[in-house]
Amino acid sequence: MRASHAYCLFVASFLTAAGYGATFLLTEHFRTLGGSEIETGITLGGAMLGTLIGVPLVGWFAGRFGAARMAALGALSVCAGYLALASLHTLSPVIGGAGFLIGLGWGVFYLAAPMALSERVTDHERGFWFTRFGAFLMAGIGASPIAAGALTGSLGLSTAIAFCVVAAACVLAALLLWMFENLSSRPAATTSQQSSNGWVRKLPSIARTKAIYPILMVGLGACVFSGLLTFQTSLVRGTGLQASTFFAAYAITVVASRFVLAPLVSRANGDRATITLLSVMILGVVVAFALPYGVLIQVASAVLLGLGYGLVYAVIETQAVNDGPPEQRNAALTWFAITYFLGVFGFPMLGGWLIVAVGTAGFLGAVLVFAIAEMALALLRLRDVPRRQPLETSFNEPRQTGGSQ
Repeated sequence: MRASHAYCLFVASFLTAAGYGATFLLTEHFRTLGGSEIETGITLGGAMLGTLIGVPLVGWFAGRFGAARMAALGALSVCAGYLALASLHTLSPVIGGAGFLIGLGWGVFYLAAPMALSERVTDHERGFWFTRFGAFLMAGIGASPIAAGALTGSLGLSTAIAFCVVAAACVLAALLLWMFENLSSRPAATTSQQSSNGWVRKLPSIARTKAIYPILMVGLGACVFSGLLTFQTSLVRGTGLQASTFFAAYAITVVASRFVLAPLVSRANGDRATITLLSVMILGVVVAFALPYGVLIQVASAVLLGLGYGLVYAVIETQAVNDGPPEQRNAALTWFAITYFLGVFGFPMLGGWLIVAVGTAGFLGAVLVFAIAEMALALLRLRDVPRRQPLETSFNEPRQTGGSQ
């Protein structure tokens, strides 16, 4: 696969990820309409339902229609969701429908985009390309609320206008994804297959491999990630801190670490690297309990989360794909995406209620429990007897070829 083709996908991923990143402003948007974190939870509950419908759509149509084209349609669905939110002048049940469209689009994109990338690279190169893909994805997630905050803060625009800008970015992403599908052809063997057919039936087989561990772990990690970022504005309310500081520190850390530290991580034992990175992530959650003590604490929490969660995600995604036989890889990637969605959109429903009912300390306690649970699974994976010989994976840059892999 040509690097120039890959960057069409990467830039599109950055722009589409802005759609997820903008969900961090939902609470601020609903407060202007007289709402609270409860409405944020309702909207993201609709998003979770949308993702669970979007995932099988990729399985049914990506093989015939093209995974990148499916991702483009997902970006357009995210666009429609934000336009619906921007049109609101009062709280109404429309917020659930808007969340559904955002979740449907993000679900389709989040599975189809890495699938489009995975089917064009070799096993040895997958770690390198997934790391770059993830860096652009996380950069978009982190940059979106910063840019939107600048629009609403420095320029004095409404969150509705910011959501319209996000919608426009998603339209551009759709065009780039469609271009990627046309420019970078898939191998004939991949084109003839339906990308994730039988992914439900393959779950028992996947559960008998070590791939089941990263599939479960990503859901728990998503609870930590969504908890600290979705409700950052609530966590810093009354402290004099700005949520945009956390988003900026997190995004910069993730992007820098994935480009600079990923090769070092790839040379380490995968399971032990996972445990080390999860320890850093847990420390980031613990530090978040001290947010009222100032901006340095906030930045430290963001950096620790960016190092821990930001690096471990790419490691366990590669494990989920490579730990199973080739015929199960798209199914494993599908289940990996599903558990991620359950955490990233499901936890805010609980988190919004916790903040309103028991306060931020109780909320952070719940986040810490999920982080420790992910560590427990990593330790179980380390102790598990290898069920199959793992495939060699590299995070180093592959040699460029004249065509697609």
